[in-house]
Amino acid sequence: MRQTFNKDERLKSKKIIEELFKKGQNLYAYPLLLKYLPIEHPGNFPVQIAFSVPKKKIKKATQRNRIKRQLREIYRQHKNDLYTHVDKKIAIILIFIDERAHNFVELEEQFLFLLKQLERKKIT
Repeated sequence: MRQTFNKDERLKSKKIIEELFKKGQNLYAYPLLLKYLPIEHPGNFPVQIAFSVPKKKIKKATQRNRIKRQLREIYRQHKNDLYTHVDKKIAIILIFIDERAHNFVELEEQFLFLLKQLERKKIT
């Protein structure tokens, strides 16, 4: 599978995002919070994902954008690991919850930890 991040993989539906915040389950690995929910969506990809860095936590837009770029890159590099364990379609939102930026390696370690937790939950 190609390691790209297509437009169809992005979670953009306000309806699904609202449902994800209301009914979704949480997985936590500081400084990341992963909310997930099994969904029905007509798409070629088993996972739709969104990334969030709250303005309340990270004030400067340049820092928020950098963190989101890092999270997208980490997901792009490791999405094949997630896809091998996914049986049904799920929506995910990955939220950065710290007040300071972290380096790429720290974020990657925590993301991989979240993937392992998600695999253990047997949702995938």
